[in-house]
Amino acid sequence: MPVIVFSSPKGGAGKTTAAVILATELAGTGATVTVIDADPNKNVVDWSKLPDAPKNLSVIGEVSEDTIQDQIDEAARTSTFVVVDLEGTASLLVGYAIAAADLVVIPVQGSQLDAKQAARTIKLIKAQERGRAKIPFAILFTRTNPAIVPRTQRHIEERMIEMEVPAFSTRLADREAYRAIFSYGGTLQNLSDKGMSNLPTAITNARSFVAEALQLLKQGAEQQSASREVA
Repeated sequence: MPVIVFSSPKGGAGKTTAAVILATELAGTGATVTVIDADPNKNVVDWSKLPDAPKNLSVIGEVSEDTIQDQIDEAARTSTFVVVDLEGTASLLVGYAIAAADLVVIPVQGSQLDAKQAARTIKLIKAQERGRAKIPFAILFTRTNPAIVPRTQRHIEERMIEMEVPAFSTRLADREAYRAIFSYGGTLQNLSDKGMSNLPTAITNARSFVAEALQLLKQGAEQQSASREVA
């Protein structure tokens, strides 16, 4: 089953938030989901201990570079989707997880510092591809202003287009609801009685991100199949 890895060597890029949003929205469709929390901060593990986590979503928190590949393989055999939230360093564990990925999501905020770290992640992905099939990846802009695209972010996006770097067309906006699930637990839908501002808009944004991730997975699978036929 598909393995979706969230990777960024820079802390605070929105990696864990995006991973939990993807996992919970997929679980909301009835799919079984395993999240592997390979970040030492264990924020996904902490979220899973709060009320209302989906019953069909499980979280694995005990991970090491010696076990990560076996844990991904086992989770892929038993779950419809596997989501991996990686630590914010370029380690062997990160490399092993990326090597097992069907899609790597690289969260980036609209700053040059984040863009530089995204380039490091892409270089790591390319290193894992040596002598094997390509690993699909895409940049995801996170914590964006839903009303205004700042000049710096626009410049970064234009540069990525010029360099043909794959990127989500959906930007994951800076929403109170995305932070709230780590306080209240559960999913975005569980926040309906918590007085969250613009909750329907946050849910629509999240679902657009998930739909695009599924489309990228489909495209990656088709490319892999075409490569095998040519070989």
